[in-house]
Order: sequence, then C-alpha cells, then structure tokens
Amino acid sequence: MTPRTASTQPPQLAERLPSRTFRLWEEEGRMAGMADGLDAVRQAVRLILSVERYAWLIHSWNYGVELADLFGKPLSYALPEVERRITEALLQDDRITAVHDFTFTKGRGGRVTAAFTVESVFGSLREDREVEL
Repeated sequence: MTPRTASTQPPQLAERLPSRTFRLWEEEGRMAGMADGLDAVRQAVRLILSVERYAWLIHSWNYGVELADLFGKPLSYALPEVERRITEALLQDDRITAVHDFTFTKGRGGRVTAAFTVESVFGSLREDREVEL
C-alpha cells in the first residue's frame, strides 16, 4: 500500500550543507571554538591544499590536490598545471564558486609560491600555496 500525502511533489533536500565547523588554530596546533562562513571556507582551502590527493585512504578521492608528481618538471609545464590542479581541487567544495587571478613567485631551491583569489558564496579571499618543483 502506498502512503497518501497532501503533496504530489517529492521532498526537497537542503540546497547546501551547513558551513559551520571546528576552528583549527594552526599556529598553536589545536582546535577550539567554531568557524562559519568565510572563515570556514578559508580553513577548508588550507586543508584541501595541505593534503596530497590519493595519498591517504582516510580521505575521499575528491579531496586534496595533486602536486607531488610535478617535482622536477620544467616550469613551462608545471606552472599551468599547478593553476589547473589547485582550481580543480578547490572547486570540489560546493561553497567555492571560482578560483582566479593566479600569480607565481619563484623562490630559492625550486620553490614557487602560487597566490590566487578564491570566490565563495560568502565572499572572496586571497590565499597562497608554496610548491616545490
């Protein structure tokens, strides 16, 4: 027997999951309090970019960024790949709508710092990531 309801429409699921999460204090190496909105997105960006994709079984294959295999590659190949891979990794989060305005600064010892803007449903933020190539 099929249950009867007043509505013929299927139930609607929430459009977006809540953004509230535990706050990580990186400098102190501890968790305390909660983060929400743009602060939670900033924290998510840092966490996503600190995990090498496919390296840890605890993480989904959609989590993290693939940068390890770029070590030793020529800059002409590696820099566009860093941009593409960071963008791809961050767009897995449904709060992030765009990643753009990449700038690269060469450092010592094959290190490159990628700075970029992350657009989210809560606003935009500027972030950077150092990569050893």
